[in-house]
Amino acid sequence: MCGIVGYIGKRSGTKVVLDGLEALEYRGYDSAGIALIDGEKSQVFKEVGRVSGLIKTISKQSDVSAPLVMGHTRWATHGGVTAENAHPQTNNDQTIFVVHNGIIENFSEIRTKLEASGYNFKSQTDTEVIPNLIDFYLKQLDSFEAAFKAALADVRGAYSIVAISVREPNTLYAARLSSPLVIGVGDGEHIVASDPSAIMDHTKKVIYLEDYDVAVVTAEKVQVQNLKDHNRIEPKVELLDFDNEQAVLGDFPNFMLKEIFEAPATIKTATLGRARADTGTVKLGGLETVLRQLKHIERIVIVACGTASYAGLIGEYLIEELAGIPVEVHLASEFKYRDEPFSRSTVLLAISQSGETADTIAAIKKVEDFGVLRLGVVNAVGSTIARMTDAGVYCHAGPERAVASTKAFIAQVTVLALIALHLSDGKHPQFKPLLKELEALPAKAQAVLDSAEDIKKIAEKYANYDSFLYIGRNISFPSALEGALKLKETSYIHAEGCAAGEMKHGTLALIDENFPTFAMATDSPLLEKTYSNIQEIRARGGPVVAIATEGNKAIKELADDVIYIPKCEEELQPILQQVAAQLFAYYIASKLGRNIDRPRNLAKSVTVE
Repeated sequence: MCGIVGYIGKRSGTKVVLDGLEALEYRGYDSAGIALIDGEKSQVFKEVGRVSGLIKTISKQSDVSAPLVMGHTRWATHGGVTAENAHPQTNNDQTIFVVHNGIIENFSEIRTKLEASGYNFKSQTDTEVIPNLIDFYLKQLDSFEAAFKAALADVRGAYSIVAISVREPNTLYAARLSSPLVIGVGDGEHIVASDPSAIMDHTKKVIYLEDYDVAVVTAEKVQVQNLKDHNRIEPKVELLDFDNEQAVLGDFPNFMLKEIFEAPATIKTATLGRARADTGTVKLGGLETVLRQLKHIERIVIVACGTASYAGLIGEYLIEELAGIPVEVHLASEFKYRDEPFSRSTVLLAISQSGETADTIAAIKKVEDFGVLRLGVVNAVGSTIARMTDAGVYCHAGPERAVASTKAFIAQVTVLALIALHLSDGKHPQFKPLLKELEALPAKAQAVLDSAEDIKKIAEKYANYDSFLYIGRNISFPSALEGALKLKETSYIHAEGCAAGEMKHGTLALIDENFPTFAMATDSPLLEKTYSNIQEIRARGGPVVAIATEGNKAIKELADDVIYIPKCEEELQPILQQVAAQLFAYYIASKLGRNIDRPRNLAKSVTVE
């Protein structure tokens, strides 16, 4: 959530920053702003709404070129959605400008302290204390850098902060703690951003800042110091390995539909070079350095949030069945506050599309002193989680722009299936059948996509209902949870997932003719039991949409509408189920005229608690 872009260099940075803010729009935001410094001259523009409104306002000005520019897209936390609360925030005499992602937990006490020293505050934000605190220390210390570090020492919380000042028009200051920040390295210029996608059009060379790092950035160089140990650090320049061209819409009306239709390629890329049915092998290069430790694990704890947690639940079924290793799945936001025993035979497996999810990062930090092996399943190369775990497997799904995760979920489940097969050492009877199924899966996902028009017709019939129940059994239960999440986050229709066998323990009370059910009813040993649950719903007048396996004629007698998917090994059915469920949610949201790529109140990468 929120986006930061800053530029310092030989050319004007205004367009660079505005283009970067547009590249970060997928993260979710409600206002945008920009600050420009050219020598002693400064300008600030802030608008509620989209970046396009900010660009329109700036285009009316005659001179908006500047070598030092900083912009921000805000997702409101402290204070409402107003231009006054938008970033950049300034000190009282408007000589210091700050943009900030995260939360300053002790902003109230800092504000009280500064007010006692004569400072006034115009916004409701926690961010406004930062430029005034820098100003406060600048009156006592001999440099802006010293004042910036002194201010950071006072604040508690999670943050990525960028500050500029008319007093130092040739320097940009940046710092991070539990919130991502990257510096793009160009020819006589540097671009600071909260996400590499904001800088990929200009450079592939990047410096990732770590927690407690402070960077002093000029057009020619970057100096980094870590405030925890006060050591100067030689910045390590790395290369980005994906391209913004992957995120171009093409002929699709929005990114969500494009990303749903990328499912076949996503499965293929996630398995490429890793799984081979002809040789009966699974090779995961990201785990090679920890192979010896993996042979001695007795327990796996999966931590994740939202969609990634439902992928984790599917991973639990897969790993326990195929590898025989006990698995627990915890919501990262709850896990970090729990007290429970750990041993060196435990593995922590963190799942995150962005690799920057604050709660998941905190969960990893929790076990730092336990000697626990930390693994990651992430999509974003070079992200915080990718760098702080001991080993892991990349999803390689490419940039995902829509807030509602689709192809990233498909990739996560595919990778978790590979990990389960890898940990099984080829001993489970399903090892070879599942390797064959993984090879066939892209074509089967394409077959589901080929029925998109049929799914659209069914979805539009249900667009005006206020609530939905999603049910499934065994490995289809977490698939039901994910299906419900997709519907509510894209269409704003209330939906909940339920284990089909638990339905009569309370949820059945909700069912009537105005409360439809979406049933995962694909072929499995428990299909007859799922039929019984559908009959319970029909007996109470509830409409039913079912996902079933091709060739199942009996389901037509039970469900009002049926979405068919190809025959598939049960362990991998959730992947095909979700391609269909994603389309179902998409077409309902589209029918209702929702902002599909950027649903209200949501952000793509949740970088604060």
